[in-house]
Amino acid sequence: MSEKLQKVLARAGLGSRRELEKVIAAGRVSVNGKIAQLGDRVEDTDKIRMDGHIVAARTEAEDICRVLLYFKPEGEICSRKDPEGRKTVFERLPPLKGGRWIAVGRLDINTSGLLLFTSDGELANRLMHPSFEVEREYAVRVFGEVNQTHINNLRRGVQLEDGEAKFETIKPAGGEGLNQWFHVTLTEGRNREVRRLWESQEVQVSRLMRTRYGKIELPKKLPLGGWQELDLENVNYLRSAVQLPKETRTCISEEKTSRARERVKSAKIRRAIRKHTERTLKPKRKPKPRS
Repeated sequence: MSEKLQKVLARAGLGSRRELEKVIAAGRVSVNGKIAQLGDRVEDTDKIRMDGHIVAARTEAEDICRVLLYFKPEGEICSRKDPEGRKTVFERLPPLKGGRWIAVGRLDINTSGLLLFTSDGELANRLMHPSFEVEREYAVRVFGEVNQTHINNLRRGVQLEDGEAKFETIKPAGGEGLNQWFHVTLTEGRNREVRRLWESQEVQVSRLMRTRYGKIELPKKLPLGGWQELDLENVNYLRSAVQLPKETRTCISEEKTSRARERVKSAKIRRAIRKHTERTLKPKRKPKPRS
């Protein structure tokens, strides 16, 4: 059966359908040697090229929505290649057969933390779209005096060069002197938005780390520069958050998932036993003698 060309390209991990419609309209895609047009449909046997490169098309049966969580270090850029030779976030990722990883949004070179990658262009596009309001949480260290007026302004909204913006929540998280930590949340991902919001109050950001995307949190034991693949439950949480149908398959073996759950369960049990033992062994205070 034939399928729309942009759907086949999106399944190959080359972008979202909306983005690929623009690529087709720009004449960058050919089918069997002829420049493709919007609305073209293709068969499994057709030879598709994009920018002159053969597209390794996958059938729906072969296609599995996969999502990676990556702990981005400072100093890496969110591009596939860099003319200046700087490290990119794609260099450490595992190879993806028949496609490529698509970054869900970006973190600038001086920002670290949670970054998601997926094999599904449509999922990536929807997660990045502000209309779905997927919450992001950041730990941010600022330098400068922060008072209640600044906090109120950032909660109500301030005018930036690309429109009004605000933090959904702001929570103090400690610090000393003029160096203060805050946890803030946003439901959109405009360029350098966290930094620009604080700068609007004449406060500079000295450290910035993304710690959560929706309910997906940065694992405490994941090393800087490390990645892990999300299980089916978390993949489907992300898909449902942007109104996509559930995925039914995963590349993570059930055995590996069960072992991971068992380790978490065992760790919880050990912590509970340790706390109970500490309470039991703690010497009781002797009652003070009555005067």
